[in-house]
Parts: sequence; C-alpha cells; structure tokens
Amino acid sequence: MTKAVAPSQPAGPEVTKAVEPSQPAAPQLTGLAEREPSTGSEGADRDARREALRAAPTVMVSACLLGEACRYDGRSQRSERVLAALEGKAVIPICPEAAAGLGIPRPPVDLAGGTGVDVWAGRARALTRETREDRTAAFQTGAQMALDAAQRFDVPVALLKEKSPSCGSQRVYEAGVLRPGEGITTALLRADGRTVVSDEDL
Repeated sequence: MTKAVAPSQPAGPEVTKAVEPSQPAAPQLTGLAEREPSTGSEGADRDARREALRAAPTVMVSACLLGEACRYDGRSQRSERVLAALEGKAVIPICPEAAAGLGIPRPPVDLAGGTGVDVWAGRARALTRETREDRTAAFQTGAQMALDAAQRFDVPVALLKEKSPSCGSQRVYEAGVLRPGEGITTALLRADGRTVVSDEDL
C-alpha cells in the first residue's frame, strides 16, 4: 500500500497527507447504476463544476496532477492549471490505484463491459490491457479508500485526471476505445454526493 505523497514543491495549495484507511470489502451500492444523468447543457454542467471547485475550501486531487510520479507508466501529469486552481485551498492528494497496492509502474488497465457505474453494479470489470487480468477488486478498494479520505476530511469536491479507469469523470477507455463515462473512483464519490471536476474542465 502506498501513501499519497505531496509534491516536493507545491505551488500555493496546502497539501494534507491522507492517512491510509483499512482496506474494506468493496461496497454494494444499491441504485448507483440507476442514477439520473444531468439534464442541463454540457456548458452549464461544466460551469457548475467550476463554481463548486472555486467555492470548496478543501479539494481532493489526483496526485499525478500535483506532480507525483504515480501514473501507471511511472510518470507524473503535473498541471500548472490545476495548481493555479488550487491556490489557497487545502489539498488531499490521492492515487487510488497506487494506494490499493497495484504498484508504480503497473500494467495499464481498461474497463470492460461498461463504465465505473457498471463496475459497481457488477456488469463490468477492470482488466489489464495486454493480459486481461482482472484488477476489479483492487480498483474498488482504491476507490473506497478515496471515499474514506473524502469523508474523513469533509471534502466536497474532487479534481481528478480525465480518461483514467479510476478517476475519469467524462471519458474512460472501455476495451481500448475512449467512450463517455466515468471511472470507478469517480462513480463512488458521486454516489456519495461529492462533485467531481475533470482536469479538462479548467
């Protein structure tokens, strides 16, 4: 299990290290798959997410966006736009996959059979891209750990990396094809009433 680590030189935000919770069994979320989609326009939805981010005193953030080398390929995805948006806020860094013990680097994973919502409903899985090994349980554990941290630190908003099988909030890879949908961690956070903002919203 790997703790989320703050970048060595954070630009403005106050970074708080989330304490690792115990690893519970993946929850069964009744009704998650039946969640109603937004009825607003795409632009209005994006503006609402941006406003929620601006108003939040504490934000959960994909650690790779802060400069932590925790991506599947062992690299970071440091974003100056993300750091600027976090100026003056308390930050809780997360990497659900690393926290669940999947290692850095690690084989890339795609969703198979649907999106993160479908994974929680038991209709889809998280499989390694090359060997098709099932990593669903680990991804669900990492998602639960992120939710535990969000609840512990009373985090209303998460700013997460788009296209990730964990953190994607608008698009994810299913069987190698980029399609609309959300990742496993995003689905769980949203089911708990938390706003998830994409790094591409900025």
